[in-house]
Amino acid sequence: MRSGLRNLLLLVGPGLLLLAGCGGRMSANPTNAAFSITPGTAAIDTNCTGCNATGSVSGSYLQFAATLTGGGAAPVFWTVDGGDAVSGAGSINQSGQYTPPSYLTADRVEVVVTATLETGLRASSKLTVTPGFLQPLTPENVALGANGSVTVTGTLAEAGGTAEIHFALSGTTTGAVGTLSASSCQRGNQAFTTCSATYTAPAAVTTTAVTYVDATVSESATTGVSSKATAMLLVNAAGMTSNPASHQGQLPAVVTMGSSGGNNTDYDTQGNKIVDCCSGTLGALVRGPGGREYLLSNNHILARSDHASVGDTIVQPGLIDNSCTPLGNGTGIEAVASLTSWLPLRSRQTNVDAAIAQVTSRSVDLTGSILELGAKQGDGTLAAAPPGISSTGGRGEQASLSLKVAKSGRTTGLTCGGVSAVDLTVNVDYYLDCAETKAYLTKTFTHQIGLSGNQFSDSGDSGALVVDAATAEPVGLYFAGGRDAAGVSQGVANPAPEVLNELNAQLGGSYSYVGGSDHAVSCLSYGDNTLAQAQMRTLVAGEQQRAQQAQTQARMLVNPAAGILGVGVGKSNDHPGKATVILYTDERMTATTPATIGGVRTMVIPTTARALQYGTTPQTPQEAGGTQLSSAALAQAISIKGQVTTGLMKRNAAFFGVGVGQSLDNPREAALVVYVDRRQLPAQLPATAEGLRIRYVVMDRLHVTRSYATAQPARRHCGLSGMWKKP
Repeated sequence: MRSGLRNLLLLVGPGLLLLAGCGGRMSANPTNAAFSITPGTAAIDTNCTGCNATGSVSGSYLQFAATLTGGGAAPVFWTVDGGDAVSGAGSINQSGQYTPPSYLTADRVEVVVTATLETGLRASSKLTVTPGFLQPLTPENVALGANGSVTVTGTLAEAGGTAEIHFALSGTTTGAVGTLSASSCQRGNQAFTTCSATYTAPAAVTTTAVTYVDATVSESATTGVSSKATAMLLVNAAGMTSNPASHQGQLPAVVTMGSSGGNNTDYDTQGNKIVDCCSGTLGALVRGPGGREYLLSNNHILARSDHASVGDTIVQPGLIDNSCTPLGNGTGIEAVASLTSWLPLRSRQTNVDAAIAQVTSRSVDLTGSILELGAKQGDGTLAAAPPGISSTGGRGEQASLSLKVAKSGRTTGLTCGGVSAVDLTVNVDYYLDCAETKAYLTKTFTHQIGLSGNQFSDSGDSGALVVDAATAEPVGLYFAGGRDAAGVSQGVANPAPEVLNELNAQLGGSYSYVGGSDHAVSCLSYGDNTLAQAQMRTLVAGEQQRAQQAQTQARMLVNPAAGILGVGVGKSNDHPGKATVILYTDERMTATTPATIGGVRTMVIPTTARALQYGTTPQTPQEAGGTQLSSAALAQAISIKGQVTTGLMKRNAAFFGVGVGQSLDNPREAALVVYVDRRQLPAQLPATAEGLRIRYVVMDRLHVTRSYATAQPARRHCGLSGMWKKP
């Protein structure tokens, strides 16, 4: 999965001095007697905000087209000129795909894109490029109690110049928003611009609610471009404080799990120069043959996706949190383990992404404690604690649908979410380099766990142990994820028992999780926007009319004696943007309802005749109360999933994952959970398969999500530059 998080360092090259952009105003004419180009003018930022196209691998770009006066594509050659005096004009390929420079040395620069015929006749377009964010706001999420405060910082892709970040608060109607200080910026000719503002929670917090710090960089008066980033603040009545920053630096005492870490050689070079690096999370402690302790994380975190060497040094924090400076070249980093073995990704005999490293440092906490997994302390912070192993003897537990889970990771810290899919078959992309420009392989994993929740995970959390929030028992090893179209974190974890089974089978001996007595986790949940965003979606063309026609047909089903009280028209939660026929059913009965009527999905809302009469029925099935799937319904769905998965994924490359979950249109029914590439979204998506409802998760393709940082600015694709990739 490709998340938009960037984690760049703030230092820039020594040659980046007080240099202006291109200087002077540049002219352009997008039309001539033979052909014209579009867009004729445009404004974008270095993040490609304002770009009009996305690629399957390379991220966002601005697509240009040349059209002959009489119609048809003009056979032109594309070039770019102007741009930034240091970072250049960006690049354009011969398909007309333009990518802006990764950073600027001025508040705005002008770029001219030119299309030329073989005859020499030209047309050109003028672009205005402004700085975008180098990374998400830091922290991107934090939990605070009453009067708690946090400084939120944003970094611009600009060295020199005068641009600044504007901060503002927004929140829900269920809780106080708090206050925000004025913005303060630091600028330099050899450093990226950073701006900060301090948020303070209300003096009294009676209801837990999310508040947002929205940051914008706008040139709207001249370009209309407004780059935006957001931090999510969980202002909670319990008075808990949790900041992911505590997971990212060098730990002052013993090294606990849930912290930043990785292979000391996990960096890319150009010549003898390190240009970027990547890391993830030290997930858990396991005990192996002879009672030896090992750090457990992903193969792609500790073993560089099959390309490390036995004995490689594992460090804490990871290189991304130490300015891409390996051990031995500076301070702020510590050797904690020696890479022992990994389960090869290329092997067809492996079905997990895992590696182990024998503990070598006396500073590692051998109780297996994980940051923030324990109880709230007197100052509101959360104590470290081992995972629970007393129920399973250190073997881990099997995940179940809707199970509330927690994880403690490098990037988002301690967060809680839910199991949204089981028996998940999923394709995950791996790369040879941190910048993800060199593909390694795409591996198909089976019987995996799907996870979801606002801010549950992000790049750099790869390797984190996922635990049952009620017992802290290991449930899975997080290794890939991303954000869906609703902005909800979607993650994938290897089942915790299967990780140990494969270590035992592939490496020999017996491995178990190190931990203590089962205990509850002080859960920090940022909610889940899936339903709210689905109900906010505008219906696609013709949907309302189709639903109204189906509603007429549905009225034939109304029969209070059979448990169907009435019908209506609504919006689907399983397929946002599609309409539904609502079937209002008697909450005291189990009515038989079809998944579709006249080709339109149905939504089933339990209610009463009185509520229907007075217009007080629930708006969604979830408001009518939680529903657990029966074991028979789940087993039948898993059987159907086994029959249709191969056909679905082979027939359409846009489907990169299929699992079993709960329908959001009728929670009493199971559903196939199908993950769809948003960049290859098919025009038609079926509502059912073999009579089973289908719920769609639309997002970028999954890739492993270790965080990735650049040591200094380089000319990169806007969709890759500084993005954290690979778990």
